[in-house]
Amino acid sequence: MLPVKVRSPSLQRKPICKASKGENMASFEPLSKHSAAIQIVARICVVALLLNLSGCAKVKDFLDFRKTTEEPKDLTVKTLVAKGMDDYAIGKYFTSLEYFQEILDRFPFAPEATLAELKAADCNYFLEHYAEALVLYEAFEERHPTNEAMPYVMFQKAMCNYKQIDRVDRDASGAEKAIQLFSQLIRAYPDSPYVGEAKARIKAAREFIANHEFFVVDFYLRRDKISEAETRLKYLLANYPDTEIAPRAQKLLNQIQSGNPPKQSLSSWLPKISLPDWARFSSSDQEKTVEEAPSKE
Repeated sequence: MLPVKVRSPSLQRKPICKASKGENMASFEPLSKHSAAIQIVARICVVALLLNLSGCAKVKDFLDFRKTTEEPKDLTVKTLVAKGMDDYAIGKYFTSLEYFQEILDRFPFAPEATLAELKAADCNYFLEHYAEALVLYEAFEERHPTNEAMPYVMFQKAMCNYKQIDRVDRDASGAEKAIQLFSQLIRAYPDSPYVGEAKARIKAAREFIANHEFFVVDFYLRRDKISEAETRLKYLLANYPDTEIAPRAQKLLNQIQSGNPPKQSLSSWLPKISLPDWARFSSSDQEKTVEEAPSKE
């Protein structure tokens, strides 16, 4: 029988950490957690090393979330026109305007600059920057008085004023200016496709001004200024006799002249305080034009 070897107690494996008296062994973290942390640090170091290697451009691109795709600078004028028109066609007027403005800045004497001038005005118009658009349309008209797009430019000039018409209790100068410009278009280009809509919008603007005048009459009557109200009614009937509110104005004038002016506010007499829909004044046999530039410019 082989002898059995007995290991001395002094040679037995001792625990790495020994809790002192009164100390809980659970307070010591196991070594596995420290190992996981070391592995994470090692992986980060490997990734950092890969990013610094010259042959790892694809890895850099994949991990660099801040990288953005930028268009090359110094685009040709034809490329700028194409990009500007593409954005314009889908209603991206802000970026389209940037392309056209770059054409005007870098290629002011290029043949494409004329188109860029007009489209820059159009972009401002559709962005509802009517004052800025009006300035650009006027500049285009001054530089290119014989351009084939001139009927459209005149129509858009009128529309810039028309779009700024607000309410009858406010200034009506925008409506008056719009009527003036629409009338100029009709006289200068009577066969233009914009004439039908111009006439309808003139009627709508005249209705607005007539309602504005009637509102002023109401203002005077509420302050017992009968004489001023009578004068304003006569002006309304003399200048806007064909408007929808003219019969009411005539009835009120008759009351005042008979010595029986109304005692209450006339605001309820007003059909609307805003600009009427121009389409109501468009003839059925007239084609309604669309507020866009002509296809051939």
